[in-house]
Amino acid sequence: MVAQILDGKALAQQIQANLAQQIAQLQAQQGRSPGLAVLMVGDNPASAAYVRNKEKACTQLGITSFGQHFPSETTQVELEAVIHQLNQNPQVDGILVQLPVPDHIDAVALLNQIDPDKDADGLHPVNLGRLVRGERGLRSCTPAGVMRILQAYGLSPRGKQAVIVGRSILVGKPQALMLLEADATVTIAHSKTPDLAAVTRTADILVTAIGRPEVITPEFVKPGAVVIDVGINRVTPKTGKPYLTGDVAYEAVRSIASYLTPVPGGVGPMTVTMLMSNTVDSYLRREGLQL
Repeated sequence: MVAQILDGKALAQQIQANLAQQIAQLQAQQGRSPGLAVLMVGDNPASAAYVRNKEKACTQLGITSFGQHFPSETTQVELEAVIHQLNQNPQVDGILVQLPVPDHIDAVALLNQIDPDKDADGLHPVNLGRLVRGERGLRSCTPAGVMRILQAYGLSPRGKQAVIVGRSILVGKPQALMLLEADATVTIAHSKTPDLAAVTRTADILVTAIGRPEVITPEFVKPGAVVIDVGINRVTPKTGKPYLTGDVAYEAVRSIASYLTPVPGGVGPMTVTMLMSNTVDSYLRREGLQL
């Protein structure tokens, strides 16, 4: 068996092309395009790269960017004031704070200031509560991207055993809720799970989001499983160039799984795409248009 590759990059391009067409129509009909504000505090190089990718995607799709970059010494009060202004700005449909923020900033308190209906990252407690209740709302971008990949390849979770390795509020917990909503039987495993491999081998759908390079080897994978690798790990070898790899030992697992996401080119491109999709969805709701 050689796993079929789940090409998140190609899917993201397809979705973005459709979004660009939709945004052009909205601009013509409504007189404005969706607006997204990405707030970055400090000079974290990785964060700066992520923000550039998001702003580039905005430009390509026709989304108006209201992004702002603040110096590291910016205070909590100043940032909350900016968020309150964006909440009231009718041109802004999505707001997100790029994490991490400097240590003196309370990130949770900051995120909680965002209007839930403009919460483009889908991380506000109100939106997480809507997910728990199965109500319509903005969804966390990375797990939503995973669900779109499964949908695009006709891989229904209904009646399947799903195991998520990782319990973060960014991926693991919302991913479990989304799979449960799609009628999977869900197990969440983590670093304290005894005999982790025995748990993951029960999975028809295995989602890994633990941030450890290539720790998921063939003995962790049920033959024929769908394996979704959310991990993105930068590895710097003693010799040679640094490279990106996932949580999954890709080449080894490819011979046992039925479907597998690559890193890079799998879930990563879908995260930014779902951010753009959330911004458009927020625009449609706020303009009273049909989703």
